[in-house]
Amino acid sequence: MKILVTGAAGFIGQALSEAFAKRGDDVIGIDNLNDYYDVQLKHSRLALLDKYPNFEFQKLDLADDTGIEALFKQYQFDRVVNLAAQAGVRYSIENPRAYINSNIVGFLNILEGCRHTKVPHLVYASSSSVYGANKLQPFSEQHNVDHPVSLYAASKKSNELMAHSYSNLYKLPTTGLRFFTVYGPWGRPDMAPMLFTKGILDDKPINIFNNGEMARDFTYIDDIVEGVVRATDKIPEASQSWDGEKPNPSESYCPFKVYNIGNNSPVKLMDFVGAIEQALGKTAEKNMMPMQQGDVPSTCADVSALVRDVGFKPETSIQHGINLFVAWYREYYDAR
Repeated sequence: MKILVTGAAGFIGQALSEAFAKRGDDVIGIDNLNDYYDVQLKHSRLALLDKYPNFEFQKLDLADDTGIEALFKQYQFDRVVNLAAQAGVRYSIENPRAYINSNIVGFLNILEGCRHTKVPHLVYASSSSVYGANKLQPFSEQHNVDHPVSLYAASKKSNELMAHSYSNLYKLPTTGLRFFTVYGPWGRPDMAPMLFTKGILDDKPINIFNNGEMARDFTYIDDIVEGVVRATDKIPEASQSWDGEKPNPSESYCPFKVYNIGNNSPVKLMDFVGAIEQALGKTAEKNMMPMQQGDVPSTCADVSALVRDVGFKPETSIQHGINLFVAWYREYYDAR
């Protein structure tokens, strides 16, 4: 298949591009290589893809409607996986316009490209952040998600709504994937694993928010990639049992689906720090802090729909995943 992966220089995008390339798909990756975090890390990820002759990279911004239109016309993709987005919950509080340009305008350009070239299946990254102020856990795709607590979350919920409208109007099959706290080698520098590991190795205190009373459904990168690949291969169909009087938000009368991809096993923040300490053989100095604006105390994914429809459940343990991450960190940053 000919597959477009947007955000190909990103954490998940690089790993997914490699998975598709390894199995023989022709992969076209795009990324705008913005400086939200270290651009050299993005170039290093792309270098991992150089050995695949069936991978091609183009520097392109999702908000460039002319460029995106030309890209779709040139390649006539069999699948599109949209991972490119302005990431980060906290950054959205400071720079809201960046999220509208990338996550809303950019996603519209992807939808239009899929529509006009009749792409058979669009898969796109949503986020566990859409659950916002919800308290009932595990979070299910069938729950209402109308109370986001950050603009980032609102932009991801908007993507789901936009996708549904295109599934309805143009019969474009779309699948949204709500990722739960992805971590692992080649991860983002603004995420907790990288921040904690760097702080501990540099003998600097690490910030522990909400005084440690937090839990996350940490999901290892390989599990995320496997889930995305399987979801990409499964084109959604209209649900014959969908009821407009009792609407199920995870599916529809048109070819539309939403899935959680999470480990279904929340880890307490202090246990997560403990896993890093064990992998490093070093104890962290901890700065206990209040809850950050736009954050939530805990997340947990109900993955029963993912298991039912694509036959996969993430299961990498936190200590194993952290051990692999720390080994990579030490090698990449030459940190001892």
